[in-house]
Amino acid sequence: MIKRSLQSIIKEELFKCKAIIVFGPRQSGKTTLIKSIVNSLKYSYKWLNADEADVRRLFVDATSTGLRAVIGDNKILVIDEAQRINNIGLAIKLLVDNYPEIQIIATGSSSFELSNKIKEPLTGRKFEHFLLPFSFVELVDNYGFLEEKRLLERRLIFGSYPEIVKFPGNEIKNLNLLSDSYLYKDVLAWQNIKKPQKLEILLKGIALQLGNEVSYNELAQLTGLNIHTVENYIDILEKAFIVFRLNALFRNKRNELKKSKKIYFFDNGIRNAIINNFNMLDVRTDIGALWENYLMSERIKYTNYNDIFLNRYFWRTRTRQEIDYVEERDGKLFAFEFKWNPKMKYRFPKAFLENYPDNEVRIVNTDNYEDFLGMKL
Repeated sequence: MIKRSLQSIIKEELFKCKAIIVFGPRQSGKTTLIKSIVNSLKYSYKWLNADEADVRRLFVDATSTGLRAVIGDNKILVIDEAQRINNIGLAIKLLVDNYPEIQIIATGSSSFELSNKIKEPLTGRKFEHFLLPFSFVELVDNYGFLEEKRLLERRLIFGSYPEIVKFPGNEIKNLNLLSDSYLYKDVLAWQNIKKPQKLEILLKGIALQLGNEVSYNELAQLTGLNIHTVENYIDILEKAFIVFRLNALFRNKRNELKKSKKIYFFDNGIRNAIINNFNMLDVRTDIGALWENYLMSERIKYTNYNDIFLNRYFWRTRTRQEIDYVEERDGKLFAFEFKWNPKMKYRFPKAFLENYPDNEVRIVNTDNYEDFLGMKL
């Protein structure tokens, strides 16, 4: 098993009188992670898989006494795929309030299903984590820095889902299976989307615009949907950990774009499966976009697992001056430009440097990206 960064963090949170909630896309390793943790402890545990109908029935009109009987003498209760249970938040609240000595752990494959049913009842009663596909640091810890750097091209093309990383040689088949079930079956079923073919067209449109500003008007014309429906579909895709949005930095400075957005994928392999392009880098025209998406998704993993709190943006003016990525931390701006070729020259725009003098700027390329992704050599 490749050790996950969250493993030690979650262990530290056990038996602190709070539930532990782990969100993340299907097949990102949530079940494996939690099993590894509970099997390493001396405490007995009860494991419930909410994909099973009889497990879901246990929580219908549940009372604290009834739930206590389900747990028995076990010290830990794990509810896997908890988003399948109606009013799961209230059930977990009853357990946390009445039996603080029992550790409740719940996993969910979508933020919208689980958080909508958990968030309000569990205010102040939970630790919350997001588990994404393997991170650069996790893979370096397992394979070593040199080997992982050698595999960079494959990560840009096939991504870092556990199933993909652990079974080399079957990447295309497994990615197509993963994207089919995880994108189209789960998402469509959760939200009862009535026009699945439109969602597929929308995803392909987003995938082909990777690294560029996204126009909801253009996506609406492409799909034949109205702008409100396009925004709603993108919101669903974001809450299902398929894509994430990046807003433009706007501080009322001259020429800055205000409402622009970029959309990235949490995993390069899923993006390439959507457009059915698994060609190697030497015959691709989207190397820059793949590099940008990889760095953005990996940076989210790093900051998320290390509790680095920040705001994320890109910066662009009407005169097309642009910076790929800007972080705001502790009142200071950190600007990053992503370049695949380390020999490519780049000068940060004078307008940005003058408008935001209290900043740090840096070019991230294949010679130095490990520090940006949290690996200290």
